[in-house]
Amino acid sequence: MADERAERDGKRTLFERLSALLLRAPEDRVQLLNVLREAHERNLLDADAMSMIEGVLQVSELAARDIMVPRAQMDVIDITEPPAEFVPHVISTAHSRFPVVEGERDNVIGILHAKDLLRLYVEEGVDTRDLLRPVVFIPESKRLNVLLRDFRVNRNHLAIVVDEYGGAAGLITIEDVLEQIVGDIEDEFDFDEESDHIVAVEPGDHGARYRVRALAAIEQFNKVFATHFSDEAFDTVGGLVTEQFGRVPRRGETVTLESIRFEVLRADARQVQLLLVDRVPQVEAADEHHIASG
Repeated sequence: MADERAERDGKRTLFERLSALLLRAPEDRVQLLNVLREAHERNLLDADAMSMIEGVLQVSELAARDIMVPRAQMDVIDITEPPAEFVPHVISTAHSRFPVVEGERDNVIGILHAKDLLRLYVEEGVDTRDLLRPVVFIPESKRLNVLLRDFRVNRNHLAIVVDEYGGAAGLITIEDVLEQIVGDIEDEFDFDEESDHIVAVEPGDHGARYRVRALAAIEQFNKVFATHFSDEAFDTVGGLVTEQFGRVPRRGETVTLESIRFEVLRADARQVQLLLVDRVPQVEAADEHHIASG
């Protein structure tokens, strides 16, 4: 009888095993995540599945401002320039869509699809303005889950994020949102440029705040922030931060080292992916290894 029961339990589906685990009826999102992480630890969920579930749950907590490409980093086309001047830029960056500005970066007048540029060379009398498509503007506070739904319903792939004064604060694409769920999506045009690893995104209380990829080299980080973190044990900032927690940290958790505060913006079950970094006063950073949960 015992053997039959063991054989029957061994044939239980993944759904049945997860259902049994969830019978504890978690009361909030934190408890739900804890149950799912326990399922992951019991090998009921693999790392990829756990990462995507965490990403789905986190998307509703993130806003456009959290993951947008800052205005200063946007690759744009100035409509006042002739095609001969901006086409080489289109080719070198290899994006499929570009915000088109007139004079200033704040003045986004349309979106240009790179493929539409072919019409300039095969059709007579076509002006760049004729190729522009409407711009979708969204507030910085727009939640990513709502934005993803809008992208899908309206079949848009790119939106311009505006600040409270109506000025362009940055841009965001459907790929940026999806990466929060499935991790980084790389194609043949993606390059691992060091210049993209540490980007100033906004002013803070004690200087600029930076968005730092976990893959950024500690040596590069030290040069930018004038810090002295050792790279003997770890090569990357992500490795340094993870070591302080003794585990893979979760989104919203922070750690302060050498008066530098690291906040986890994105992480999955396997690794840290993105950090928000700024300086804190010496008084606040008295305990350099202080760790806090978001």
